[in-house]
Amino acid sequence: VNVTHISEILGAEVEGIDCRDVSDDDVVVLQTLLWDRGMLSIPDQDLTPDSQLAFAEKWGAINVNRFFTPVAENPQVAEVLKDPDQELNIGGGWHTDHSYDEIPAMGSMLYALEIPETGGDTLFASTYAAYSNLSEGFRQALSSMHAVHSSRHVFGYERDAGDRPRKRLHNPELAVQDAVHPVVIEHPGSGRPSLYVNPSFTVRFDGWSKAESDSLLAYLYRFGSRPEHTIRYRWKPGTLVIWDNRATWHYALNDYPGQRRLMHRVTVEGVPLAGIN
Repeated sequence: VNVTHISEILGAEVEGIDCRDVSDDDVVVLQTLLWDRGMLSIPDQDLTPDSQLAFAEKWGAINVNRFFTPVAENPQVAEVLKDPDQELNIGGGWHTDHSYDEIPAMGSMLYALEIPETGGDTLFASTYAAYSNLSEGFRQALSSMHAVHSSRHVFGYERDAGDRPRKRLHNPELAVQDAVHPVVIEHPGSGRPSLYVNPSFTVRFDGWSKAESDSLLAYLYRFGSRPEHTIRYRWKPGTLVIWDNRATWHYALNDYPGQRRLMHRVTVEGVPLAGIN
């Protein structure tokens, strides 16, 4: 197995493994690497929905996304599709999956089936680096705060009318939950502090109004997405990418009009999140 860091702070490419044939010990090694690097790229895989799911189940229980279209072969595998005639994509904005859940998902495993000739990259940002590069006083202030996360405005009836990926998203009546999480979490795998707010699902600080929260959240989002905190990942068919929702944000770029992009996603359950001591 060969591991190459994608940047100094974020990401690793893991070559020389077949995700259809990994031991429990292999998974522990990959988990430890993921907790540290935030995202892993595993190229040259040949995965069916069933074999992708079997690999994911070695990491933990599966979280079935209640808003995405499942693939025909397996209801636990979500289809992430943009057809040539569709304008908006899924995931087109900085976000952390499932932060609106009381126990957010650990991470997702996205397998590339069809990639546009140009475009369709994914940006990743390290929330470890974003936190550590804030001033000491700011870090201290944030460490005592909590934030409210919601899916209502993204997946629920409150989402904007117009050109939404509606046919690809379902069950808006289920988007009724809000969750409160520490603004700075102790990563449950690595023990490192991580900034846990995100532009898509965080709506305000707990105990603050939205108006009071907006400017501070906007600053954190600008800071977290600075180039030195991010990488731009270029997909190839047959690559499986795993990201850790507790250590990263991601952003699916929508820069391939008239082209098709098809991925299969499996999401693994997480654990309750705690603040730093």
